[in-house]
Amino acid sequence: MQDTLRITTGEGAFSAYVARPASAGTGATAPAIVVIHEVFGVNADMRQSCDELAAQGYLAICPDLFWRIEPGIDMTDRTEAELAKAMALYIAFDLDAGVRDIAAAIATARALPESNHRVGLVGYCLGGLMSYLTTARAAADVAVAYYPGNADKHLEEAGGIGSPLMVHLAEEDEYIPPDARRQIVAALGKSPQVQLHSYPGCRHAFARHRGTAYESQAAGLANGRTQAFLAQHLKSG
Repeated sequence: MQDTLRITTGEGAFSAYVARPASAGTGATAPAIVVIHEVFGVNADMRQSCDELAAQGYLAICPDLFWRIEPGIDMTDRTEAELAKAMALYIAFDLDAGVRDIAAAIATARALPESNHRVGLVGYCLGGLMSYLTTARAAADVAVAYYPGNADKHLEEAGGIGSPLMVHLAEEDEYIPPDARRQIVAALGKSPQVQLHSYPGCRHAFARHRGTAYESQAAGLANGRTQAFLAQHLKSG
């Protein structure tokens, strides 16, 4: 079941796409996942990711983190115009404000009547960076970061990680070069809370549905690892 949600903060209100599990409306509760979008906004790829998580029994929420710049961004990686706009959005985006918005989404998810108060994060690209930063500053119960661009520039925050974090890195990532990946692995690998996985031959965004760099085998492997990791920390116990 698909819907939208308004998240209200002291700085304003913004919308989120919501996909609810089959148990919704029965009185049962479920863990929630805040899905953190890429530079293309809450698009078809993010909505599909939410729908897939709902099919696994989660309440999936994808907040519009670009609401301060331009609400309702919905783009693909298929045209030069979209790629140029995505880069401009990335440059304009306020990371600190984004963390606050994600923290508000986590709090909203915990308070929903159909939530069991456990909340995870899953982020991609820009969203992967935001998943890492939010975990370091305002931890959810578990987090996953797919190819977190520019994470190497924020490794001083690694010591703040207080909940389980899984990171997926592409070995041919054009936006996270080898030296940056080595720095990420060296810094995050020190934490017993962190699991790191590397995918040979894959470029950035290898798990983006219908994306230009999509690799079905690697995406299936990464998504399977993510599914098991989320279930371990949100459904067990």
